[in-house]
Amino acid sequence: MTPSPAAATLRAEAAKRILLTDGAFGTMIQRYKLQEEDYRGGLDLALDQKGNNDLLVITRPDVVDTITRAYLAAGSDIVSTNTFNANTISQEDYAAVHLVRDLNLAAARIARAAADDFATAGRPRFVAGAIGPTNKTLSLSPDVNDPGYRAIDFDTLKLVYKDQTAALLDGGVDFILIETIFDTLNAKAAIMAVKEVEQERGREIPVMISMTITDMSGRNLSGHSVEAFWSTVRHARPLTIGLNCAFGADLLRPHVQVISALADTLVMIYPNAGLPNDLGEYDEQPETTGGFIREWADQGLINIVGGCCGSTPPHIAAMAEAVKDHAPRPIPGNKPVTRLAGLDPFEMAA
Repeated sequence: MTPSPAAATLRAEAAKRILLTDGAFGTMIQRYKLQEEDYRGGLDLALDQKGNNDLLVITRPDVVDTITRAYLAAGSDIVSTNTFNANTISQEDYAAVHLVRDLNLAAARIARAAADDFATAGRPRFVAGAIGPTNKTLSLSPDVNDPGYRAIDFDTLKLVYKDQTAALLDGGVDFILIETIFDTLNAKAAIMAVKEVEQERGREIPVMISMTITDMSGRNLSGHSVEAFWSTVRHARPLTIGLNCAFGADLLRPHVQVISALADTLVMIYPNAGLPNDLGEYDEQPETTGGFIREWADQGLINIVGGCCGSTPPHIAAMAEAVKDHAPRPIPGNKPVTRLAGLDPFEMAA
């Protein structure tokens, strides 16, 4: 199998300094105050498209391109594709399932062109193909009266992820980012999808995996602790592992410490810009976020950092300033032991 040159280059860059990924797309798109006709463009679609941010890569590519380049200008080494909901499950809500491949191709090409324009011989830029969790869960029943019921099965969800992965790769992404994981079994389906595409294409497809916790206990919606989650997905040998969304950097810190101590790979964290206010908006200023990230860097907790909900290019610029003089987190060498997990981890003594 052909190794990934992009993965090797990213690891080499991450050994030199703390890298930056990008921030939120939704937050930035909201600032444009787009109307339904902006989303729809000239497409003949049966349902209202306002809020279908993924569709903008076709109908308003200028908006997505401008946002992507703003993050690169702010210091992002990695930009993600605007494809969080560009899958057949999520697009069913907009009667736009037939556009899913086109959405992923267009988004990947926008991000690829922008990253290539900003790349230099001394500073490469990378593109992560973003795959969201969908609005289905494999681990939990949506019917409180039928705990055994599932709205989707593993093989169906795997095919959904597989189609999206293939289109993102065809569009030119470097990595596949499986993000905002609230259900560990969903993540397993996504990992298997990537591995199947990898086998079919005969080349390494690096995966970046990012869990989201749902409360201060440090568990996701399917109940897994950060430690258990790592034991469950470590077999995929991810290029990066980490956390995103959920909380701001201050509240996320103890969970960052946990994954940082465990993972024998790069750690990538991208928190929200604080917690939302009563109107659902984020008030945390860039300098505040930057201060929290500097504390993480002081403690050697991170290899790659960025922002999720509420974050903007100024937040990324503040993070870049905060980490510029800090060494990246050293990757620990873990002893070879059997690690298993239910909702909590289990390490088998030698």
